[in-house]
Amino acid sequence: MVELGAQLAGVELRNPLVLASGVLGVSAGTIERAAESGAGAVTLKSIGPKPRAGHPNPTVLEWGCGLINAVGLSNPGMEAGAREVEEAVRRVKVPVIASVFAGDAEGFAAVAETVAAAKPALLELNLSCPNVMGEHGVPFAYEPGSAAAVVGAVKARVRGIPLVAKLSPNTHLLSGVARAVEGAGADAINMGNTLGPGMIISLEARRPVLANKAGGVSGPAVRPVAVRCVWDVFEAVKIPIIGTGGVSSGRDALEFVMAGAACVGVGSAVAWGGPAVFRRIAGEMRAWMEANGVSSVKELVGAAHG
Repeated sequence: MVELGAQLAGVELRNPLVLASGVLGVSAGTIERAAESGAGAVTLKSIGPKPRAGHPNPTVLEWGCGLINAVGLSNPGMEAGAREVEEAVRRVKVPVIASVFAGDAEGFAAVAETVAAAKPALLELNLSCPNVMGEHGVPFAYEPGSAAAVVGAVKARVRGIPLVAKLSPNTHLLSGVARAVEGAGADAINMGNTLGPGMIISLEARRPVLANKAGGVSGPAVRPVAVRCVWDVFEAVKIPIIGTGGVSSGRDALEFVMAGAACVGVGSAVAWGGPAVFRRIAGEMRAWMEANGVSSVKELVGAAHG
């Protein structure tokens, strides 16, 4: 019998598939749909210190090989966001991951402490969004010191909830950043966020399609880069990894697992196929494992490293 159960920083999941932040995660009702459709865990949209409108439309474009988006971290602020997390925890039958962001380390800690009161299963620290910059004008996840400072500040204020550091593929210091957040107390790493920024230009309008001009690139086109990032982080740290980036099939998910991911984030595929993609991907994983004599997905974590 094939066992798809996974563990992430001590939290048990019925399967390793995690709804990525920003996709369906705008309310308790939408993530409940993902859970009922087979997701092993679900992540809410990132919550910041104050209400934020985000960028004007258009914010998302399907461009043929994936998505490009610049939503701009729209959210209701930490007090209203914490109430949304509380409702999600009450309604959803799988682990709920709350995602938080802020403009500095102490801001992260304040938002995390407020949201932690709603008792999510895990707290994800969104260190990699290009809309939130560290001291040198780049996202926190680009530099070991900036990333570690955020994790350390949150760790000092939040007890009893595992912390997931969400990193970026857009840094040449990735292994160093991963080691830094582990050293600062992160319990897991989400590897990672969108690639880019990129740009799509409308020939007819003679201008960029997105209102923000540039945006993060996701979907199948980024998967090889994301798999390599998971590989590098697995070599650098001991804490578990959520591998995220372009997963749309069971084979894709297992590729991330063999690269070192304990769990696998699914985002753009949900935008195209709806929540039903979770059940399909899990079924494809199970079928491959049965055909290849693998009894537990845990056996495959990091298997490609030999």
